[in-house]
Amino acid sequence: MNKLIWLSFIGLVLVLTSCKGDQKANPIRIFHAGSLSHPMRLLTETYQEMHPDQSFLLEAAGSLNTIRKVTDLHRQADLVGSADYQLIDQLLIPDFSRFNIAFASNSIVLAYADSSLRASLTQKNWLNTLLTSQASIGASDPNADPCGYRARLCLQLAGFMEGINRPDEQILSGERYVERPKETDLIVLLNTRTIDYLFTYESLARQYELHYLKLSDSVNLSNPKLNNWYQQAGLNVRGSQSGDSLQVKGEAIVYGISILKTAEANKQVWEFLQMMLNPEIGGKILQESGLHPLNPALVQNPEEYPETIIPLIKHQ
Repeated sequence: MNKLIWLSFIGLVLVLTSCKGDQKANPIRIFHAGSLSHPMRLLTETYQEMHPDQSFLLEAAGSLNTIRKVTDLHRQADLVGSADYQLIDQLLIPDFSRFNIAFASNSIVLAYADSSLRASLTQKNWLNTLLTSQASIGASDPNADPCGYRARLCLQLAGFMEGINRPDEQILSGERYVERPKETDLIVLLNTRTIDYLFTYESLARQYELHYLKLSDSVNLSNPKLNNWYQQAGLNVRGSQSGDSLQVKGEAIVYGISILKTAEANKQVWEFLQMMLNPEIGGKILQESGLHPLNPALVQNPEEYPETIIPLIKHQ
């Protein structure tokens, strides 16, 4: 009888220990843009070094598809990281979130498979090269991923400068055009020379050590001072749900991260954001990943943020 009582006691202790462990391991779920995969992995690993009991669940997709997981599929997450901060304002606020933190910038580049092009491909001839060549060209789906519609905006701007009507429709169409849901899906195709050119972010080109041409600020969507010029380019993409339409216009590339309403009370989520926005920790990780961190980060309503975040942000 004593042995049975002792075994029962041990079993109860194991059950309670297991339950306690499950509570400690309650993960922070982050839906994020494909181009944030590398920095987000480094950010979460760094946080786990300081908080070993905290786990994360990361899911990458094109930013539009990432946001649709919340708005259309009603899936639960704590944070949503978008390659276009405007999508958060347009699709998540106010129904799903109150917060949008603009935290980093990037630029569009033209990556290429043939390293011998380094000497001949220039900021002056790249558009004509793509228009006259039979080479295959990759870009992500504009209805799923901001890099896809930014590639088209970039081409439109280049067309305005050269007096060419809608080069985006001429180049990103037909048999030589290759499309995937997000830009990271196309990098392996470039590395295996399945495609010859790829419109992608400079951060990804640097991370994957691609050969690439740095485009001029007039077309690469990198310079906020040129936003009035960038806004001349635009197109319609699918919105948060099937049948919806969303107009996007040219603007300097700015990444945003949003805390969903369901996570506002989670202290660990705010602690992670505090680390991410810290220029000496998260800022260095973003910079090493090829992004340009905004220090301080930009928000619309700084007074609504926790005191720990306020020193790291300013009004946009």
